[in-house]
Amino acid sequence: MKYKLIALDVDGTLLTDDHVLTPGTIETIRAIAEQGTEFVLCTGRAPRSSIPYMRELGLEGYVICHNGAATVDVRTEEIVHEFALNPHGLEPYMEYCRKNNVHFDVNTTFALYVENAAGLTKEALDMYHQFLMEPEDMPGWADFCKPIVKFTAAGEMDQLDRVYADWSQWTQEFNMLRSGDFFIDLMHKEASKGAALQKLAEKRGIPAENVMAIGNYYNDLTMLTYAGLGVAMDNSPLEVKAAANAVTATNNEEGVKLALEKYVLESQLR
Repeated sequence: MKYKLIALDVDGTLLTDDHVLTPGTIETIRAIAEQGTEFVLCTGRAPRSSIPYMRELGLEGYVICHNGAATVDVRTEEIVHEFALNPHGLEPYMEYCRKNNVHFDVNTTFALYVENAAGLTKEALDMYHQFLMEPEDMPGWADFCKPIVKFTAAGEMDQLDRVYADWSQWTQEFNMLRSGDFFIDLMHKEASKGAALQKLAEKRGIPAENVMAIGNYYNDLTMLTYAGLGVAMDNSPLEVKAAANAVTATNNEEGVKLALEKYVLESQLR
């Protein structure tokens, strides 16, 4: 099978735990791209913390960001598509977070807002800087000039386990998902990596059977099941591995490189 579009998750998949691209992974992706295959990063990150990796790989095309809530052109940074959510629906979640001392932020496609940015702890700032983001003070809803695409609660795993259990009992107007052990995201009900990848594939005239996706976490499930070939990393939870067509090595063992060699490069030699 010739794959014309390959979607890659970033954290826990494309990058090592040290948040770097290995030289071997870069070389393999560039070799496949030179043969005409398109790559898209499909991530919970914002454009500003994902586009630099596309440029490091020497790729243009698109990034699907905020777990599918926004798609951005790498070259022009134009927003191709975004799912705007109802900000007023976030108020009960924000009040819960304030009451239970859970850190949260609100995202437009390109900007990230928190309450009292000047009072953020060094730990919180380090987290944002790791993702190449600079938090801004959150204005009132009426003063937002861009659509809100994602709300994120962040904390330790056991704290977020409790939050997720509590919020799961609420009537949901949002798509709520765990985008990592330390994050819970709320987005528009129709926003997901799989939905955004499908829209992009249709825009490019590529059928699902010619799409390959590689990911490692629950927020990757929709794209793994949409793609003709969904590959889970070995560092994935069991449910993610079960939903995938195949499993590759971990992100620290160049699992993306190995999967691309096996299912793309080797298949071209047959």
